[in-house]
Amino acid sequence: MYLNRNVILLVTGLLFLGGCSATQTGILGLAPAGDRKEYVQARDLYSAGNYPEAIRHLSDYIYKTKNVKRREARAYRLLGMSYEQLGQLSKALEVYLEALEFHPSNVPLLLAAASLYQRTDLTDRSIELYEQVLALEPNNLEALSGQGANYSKMGFYSKARSFYDKFFELNPSAAPIYRARYAETFLRQRNYKDAFTHITMALAEDNSSADFWLLSAKAARGLGRPQEALANLEAALLLAPQRRDLLANKALWLYEAGRYEASAQTARQLLTQYPENQLAVLILAMDAYYLGDKKESRRLMQRAFKEDSDSFTGQVAGKLLKQLRF
Repeated sequence: MYLNRNVILLVTGLLFLGGCSATQTGILGLAPAGDRKEYVQARDLYSAGNYPEAIRHLSDYIYKTKNVKRREARAYRLLGMSYEQLGQLSKALEVYLEALEFHPSNVPLLLAAASLYQRTDLTDRSIELYEQVLALEPNNLEALSGQGANYSKMGFYSKARSFYDKFFELNPSAAPIYRARYAETFLRQRNYKDAFTHITMALAEDNSSADFWLLSAKAARGLGRPQEALANLEAALLLAPQRRDLLANKALWLYEAGRYEASAQTARQLLTQYPENQLAVLILAMDAYYLGDKKESRRLMQRAFKEDSDSFTGQVAGKLLKQLRF
């Protein structure tokens, strides 16, 4: 009781020395009760999905006063999140960067800004901020996975795995999306065995992702198992039947397997949905050539070349027009 009485006296003395009351500044540096109520109101608006009103309330809360206690990290964070929800990413980033001037070591703000830099392809800046987080919290899972994604995007796949390795060590039951990203680093380096192992682990937990099945199909193909690759690609198409990349891969892989009729059928399906798809036209031309319709093959090859002669597909079509006998 004696200690509590001394604490109360100390706080009271500080308030008097500051020349203001507890209702004006808040005890021990906390936002005053009225301020907290305004923040809660803005938070409730955000939770209700009313982001424009949340922004209006938070902007009033933060900027339309010289009370620096209103420039608290959580208010900035919520304001930035509100802009993110409206798709105003540059504005959200401005908010986070301003907030970091007042709270340079605030981990949630650092993570928010790093994530936005990552989403807007400013990878170098994202890496810098994630490094700051890991200097403060070496086991921060979001920063570890974020760095893994950053270095993978830059093509430093081994370095990316060093972050994922620590991430999985700390979080062995991580969501399968992280295992899939890990698998992709192996696929990019043509280590199809490890890629297949890890994407299979991801599929064991979630077999509802077309991207997972596509990655598995590519790994199986790299391992020289074309039938398994096509079966996994079909599984992906069952989940996303309209995806042009899946249809294009199927048409191409069927062509490579010598199944020209099936390849042509898939290429036509792709062209029905995407009439200007240059790759589908080229695949259909090659199918026609090996099915014996040289005239149709040449017509389609010329069409593929004329659609965009400078693209990789266009350049291939141009070379085939010179090399093949029609």
